[in-house]
Formats: sequence, structure tokens, C-alpha cells
Amino acid sequence: MRVADCCKRGVITVDATADIVDVAKTMRDEHVGFLIVIEDGDPKRKPIGVITDRDIVLQVCAKEVDPHAVTAVDIMSRDPLVAREDDDLNAVLQAMRLDGFRRVPVITGEGALAGVIAVDDAVDSVAGLLCDISGSIRNEQRQERRRRTG
Repeated sequence: MRVADCCKRGVITVDATADIVDVAKTMRDEHVGFLIVIEDGDPKRKPIGVITDRDIVLQVCAKEVDPHAVTAVDIMSRDPLVAREDDDLNAVLQAMRLDGFRRVPVITGEGALAGVIAVDDAVDSVAGLLCDISGSIRNEQRQERRRRTG
């Protein structure tokens, strides 16, 4: 299975120069705890970093830093692990596990932002496949019973 088969396409981004209050408001308004940081005005929206709600708590709130004096680029994780749309999902999940990430940006072959893949997305895909498999088994059993009784 390819990453493109199960990644989410609706990606929320934030400009590198956005102050942390704006970043937090975006997270609240969009109901997300993970944003992809891009350079201001980049039409391809190439990911330069990622920022999480945990980053804000640990690097701003816990240190009592003025959130208006800090920008996304100041606290983002730089050079994030990224997946390409054509990457094998299993290989990407292994890299995520080894690096300790639950979500990573997905890019096109040209490096443009295409989506985000989360462990949850993979679980949903696998669960769907397991339902298909179990449905096939049940249908086969029903057909066998009909043949024996009919």
C-alpha cells in the first residue's frame, strides 16, 4: 500500500513568521494539535518544519516566554521526517516508529505539500482491510452452507 492511499489531503499549515498566539489560535480553530510550517508565500507549500501543541507547552508556556515574542520557526522541529506519496506505507510506518513520530508531512515528487500521514490513518486502513477479509470469509461460509442445505 502506498502512503497516498491513506494520507489525509486537507492539511493545515502555518507561516514560519506566525507568532505562537496565532499558531495556537489556528490549532484551536482547526481542532488540530499538529501544524506544518511553511515559508511565507511559498506556492508549493514545501514543509520546512512541524509544530505541535506539546512544543508550545514545553517551549513557551512552561518557560514563561512571551508567546507574542516567539514565532513558529523559533520552536518548530526542523527538517521533519517526510513521506512521499509513492512511498511504501509499511516503510514509512517503520521510520515513524523508529523516530518516534505519530504524524509526518506527505510531499509530491516535486517536494510540494500533498497531505499528512498519521498512525491513526494507517490503523483505519488496516481495520478496513481486516473488515473486507472477514466479510469474504463470512460470505464464503454462507455460500458453503447454502450448497450443503440446498
